[in-house]
Amino acid sequence: MRSLVLVSILILGSAFAFDVSPPTTGRRAFFSQVATGVAGVSAVTLAPQASFAAEIVVPLQSTDYEFPTDWGLTYKYDEDATKVRNHMVVATGLAKGAVNMEDFGKNMKKEMVDFVSYYRRFPKVAGKPSFSTLYTSINVLAGHYTSYGFKYPLPEKRRKRLYQEYAEIEKSLRRGR
Repeated sequence: MRSLVLVSILILGSAFAFDVSPPTTGRRAFFSQVATGVAGVSAVTLAPQASFAAEIVVPLQSTDYEFPTDWGLTYKYDEDATKVRNHMVVATGLAKGAVNMEDFGKNMKKEMVDFVSYYRRFPKVAGKPSFSTLYTSINVLAGHYTSYGFKYPLPEKRRKRLYQEYAEIEKSLRRGR
């Protein structure tokens, strides 16, 4: 964010440095130029983040869920990536006290490790945006399990980040990327 603002200010400053109009002095001219610059910087820096933040809705944690029976890989990337992502969405939404939460976490971690271990060996798969984003999400969730165990739900800030990544993964998979 800071670098985006800094770049915007530098670009704006260079535009005013090469202004060929006759120099105007006075308070009114100065404030007019500053107001134009501030409006430009605000539009550049705030617009992308406002639209991105509005897209993701973090659902409430729940103790009710259907325990999956389809653990493991099929060794078809698109199917496996979709399955792992869906299982991770369920894992991210589990609240403290959910039935079989520890078993779910153990199965989830094994499936994540198997997925990464298998697919990172293939350059065509490892270069896909869906794989790299899923790999990042797997690291976040596996790190949580390692640090806090399988019985503790994810904190709100981590959940929000994961749901944003899940949305990106879903988009990439739909596009075949």
